[in-house]
Amino acid sequence: IMLSVVPAPVRPQAFSVVFQKAVQKAEPDEALKQRVSNLIDSITSSVFQYTTRGLFECDKLTYIAQLAFQILLMNKEINPAELDFLLRYPVQPGVTSPVDFLSNHSWGGIKSLCSMEEFRNLDRDIEGSAKRWKKFVESECPEKEKFPQEWKNKTSLQRLCMMRALRPDRMTYAVRDFVEEKLGSKYVIGRSLDFAVSFEESGPATPMFFILSPGVDPLKDVEKHGKKLGFTFDNKNFHNVSLGQGQEIIAEQALDLAAKNGHWVILQNIHLVARWLGTLEKLLEQHAEGTHENFRVFVSAEPSSTPEGHIIPQGILENSIKITNEPPTGMHANLHKALDNFTQDTLEMCARENEFKSILFALCYFHAVVAERRKFGPQGWNRSYPFNTGDLTISINVLYNYLEANPKVPYDDLRYLFGEIMYGGHITDDWDRRLCRTYLEEFIKPEMMEGELCLAPGFPLPGNMDYNGYHQYIDDTLPAESPYLYGLHPNAEIGFLTQTSEKLFRTVLEMQPRDGGAGEGGGTTREEKVRAVLEEIMEKLPEEFNMAELLGKAEERTPYQVVALQECERMNVLTQEIRRSLRELNLGLKGELTMTSDMENLQNAIFLDMVPDNWTKRAYPSMSGLALWFTDLLARIKELEAWSADFVLPSAVWLAGFFNPQSFLTAIMQAMARRNEWPLDSMGLQCDVTKKNREDFSSPPREGAYVHGLYMEGARWDTQTGMIVDARLKELTPTMPVIFIRAIPVDKQENRNIYQCPVYKTRQRGPTYVWTFNLKTKENPSKWTLAGVALLLQI
Repeated sequence: IMLSVVPAPVRPQAFSVVFQKAVQKAEPDEALKQRVSNLIDSITSSVFQYTTRGLFECDKLTYIAQLAFQILLMNKEINPAELDFLLRYPVQPGVTSPVDFLSNHSWGGIKSLCSMEEFRNLDRDIEGSAKRWKKFVESECPEKEKFPQEWKNKTSLQRLCMMRALRPDRMTYAVRDFVEEKLGSKYVIGRSLDFAVSFEESGPATPMFFILSPGVDPLKDVEKHGKKLGFTFDNKNFHNVSLGQGQEIIAEQALDLAAKNGHWVILQNIHLVARWLGTLEKLLEQHAEGTHENFRVFVSAEPSSTPEGHIIPQGILENSIKITNEPPTGMHANLHKALDNFTQDTLEMCARENEFKSILFALCYFHAVVAERRKFGPQGWNRSYPFNTGDLTISINVLYNYLEANPKVPYDDLRYLFGEIMYGGHITDDWDRRLCRTYLEEFIKPEMMEGELCLAPGFPLPGNMDYNGYHQYIDDTLPAESPYLYGLHPNAEIGFLTQTSEKLFRTVLEMQPRDGGAGEGGGTTREEKVRAVLEEIMEKLPEEFNMAELLGKAEERTPYQVVALQECERMNVLTQEIRRSLRELNLGLKGELTMTSDMENLQNAIFLDMVPDNWTKRAYPSMSGLALWFTDLLARIKELEAWSADFVLPSAVWLAGFFNPQSFLTAIMQAMARRNEWPLDSMGLQCDVTKKNREDFSSPPREGAYVHGLYMEGARWDTQTGMIVDARLKELTPTMPVIFIRAIPVDKQENRNIYQCPVYKTRQRGPTYVWTFNLKTKENPSKWTLAGVALLLQI
């Protein structure tokens, strides 16, 4: 039991120290049963403390969920089949929700859950008592509410399974409550350990290892504690070496000196000296024994962004106490932190006090917004950027110099310097650059001096105050944390929480033991599950396209025909690989072929409902699990079969069904260019959103094409007015009506009252960019830019 709670980062040597200390700390008891219980409790919580202080906040819930599930499985307190459903969430594809408060995807989860005896008739009850269920599903914190009818009497895990289908966005909260109920509240209190407590566990053989986050300096903690104990730079018994630029020899000398005399050494940024890390590992081993008892080593390094990038030797990690320091979260903490970079003296240094203070405060807000917007994932930024306090302080210096040198405030120049150079220097994506520029256009403009500017709804730019006044103003006036503070719609939070919960369950699923445990839910073995999926795919996968026959049929080679042929060819490459790899795995499972690592990977992916890597490489971007991905693949093949049967353009084209949607949109321009003898490079696409759906069209337009199957994220399309308008709450990706797309000369394009809306293949955005559609808007387009409004081809 004790060993089952040892997580991966705790290696034998370090674990034995944690283990022994936990045994000493455990409450004594005369009764053997109680004593064993006390020991288990003490060891579990000590290992938990030891591990969590070295984890980032985003990974802590994954760890405690895995810890709780494994303990409960071992004690036979939960049903493996139910845990399997919770982690895997197999959705029945192709179902339509009969109630307005649940999406088709949620209903697919409910239908799938109903196949288990304990959940029979759940679908019937929801339909029959729709009013009560709607109230439950739409409550603010459903995880704290009682389920309707007799469903409130279900076990905690069964309630989690239902919640996963009904409100995926609340699952991180529901799991935290579940852990608290099963293991106790000390496992979910999110406060960081005091540095002094962790320091008690360090010693000459146990360095302290700080895992760095942008904008956080662990040196302050070490210095503060050192001062208490008499170790300071001034006393010459605390040595600080920042690695990089050939500082290795100095670091070695500092370690020797400190080991002999009982000094402290901090080695900063050791990740910058990859080749020297082997030497450092040996030095720490040598100095671990027979040195002065006061000798302490502190090291810091940035985490690697990929598993392949890990360069810190195992020996250093094993023997260290690992500590993460993370920047504060939320707008309130970030805005205070931005302002903390300055003082009353800063505010008084410029002769043009009013302008300087107003722009300084607006820049602090801008800095906090761009840093914290990251948490909204791709709807926040297409890519993640390392904005840091240096960007803010340099911008303030630039502001000071420009105000001193110019009689009028050069707003355009300032915005350009901040948005394209200081902050923009980090930005690599054009849409992110537009977002950054738009924030600055909204926050820094002449109106700010007239007291008319709101940085967010309900948060006006403050007037002329002193330094403490600004901090007080933030406390008194800044509204509660919400997506509105960033210019986003509240749905952005639902989306981001849903993605977080998906990631949590996916990770825990991948961490389950390969055999036994949750893997054997429902009594079927791993191999039987894989074989069932394999047979289903082989049976349903249609024949390949006969390219010779198709090439014979498509004599004219119009731009549209070329696209259709290319798509059929690419589909063949994908289906050939699916068929080949599944046949091979089938023979491996029967024992007729030796299992290779490729076959193992394929088997593992199928078991975890993931699309195997060698299929993904030949496919199109998708964020779906294997079951939904395969249903989607069959729909794409069906669409291609219909089109290639006679090569007549479908009445409405499913744009998402292409490997390469850009090629189809380009074909629209080529077809028009040929017909009208226009030069291709002087044309653009005109997008007119119709008021109709796919079923309403029986033939393609005379020129251009009707396309369907697009979704809007961040706002919705209002058919009545033919404009972009605010999204409805909880409707994350409303469907767009059919769009009529045709090519027109660029100089004829309408530019007024237009939002240039990016189109992406998936919610991942960034690299899946397809095209830009100009959509009509009555509101200022900047509103939709800040709200991260985009069209998606799949959700």
